[in-house]
Amino acid sequence: MRLHDLKPNPGSTHARKRVGRGPGSGHGTTAGRGMNGQKSRSNVGIKLGFEGGQTPLYRKFPHKKGFKNINRKEFVVVNVAKLEEVFDAGSEVTTQALLDTKCINGVKDGVKILGDGELTKALTVKANKFSAEAIKKIEACGGKVEVI
Repeated sequence: MRLHDLKPNPGSTHARKRVGRGPGSGHGTTAGRGMNGQKSRSNVGIKLGFEGGQTPLYRKFPHKKGFKNINRKEFVVVNVAKLEEVFDAGSEVTTQALLDTKCINGVKDGVKILGDGELTKALTVKANKFSAEAIKKIEACGGKVEVI
């Protein structure tokens, strides 16, 4: 085999379509562009989102204001009422204990305890954040609050 013997596989290459080269070619006169209209003209490039002069959809909606904080911490929240029904008096509530009892599904950036509901048991609660109401309710029952 020599270099001049190399040929592409049959059917892998196609002849270039020569448009606008007379009626005999089958692609003459309008050159495959149809009859009239904007797309039949030469040098017409229609921008993405152009709607023929009508106000485009992206300009009809109001601009979204504000910003998204990329440093935002997302906490998993647990209410005091949930601690009341799941844990026994005197037990220690940690992130791992909350995961084991299926109070939470996963820990994002930490756990925050909120003060919704009633608490009657003394618990030692260790979490990343607490609301003021939650601290008040936990300490009122003789429990301890520890920020991790």
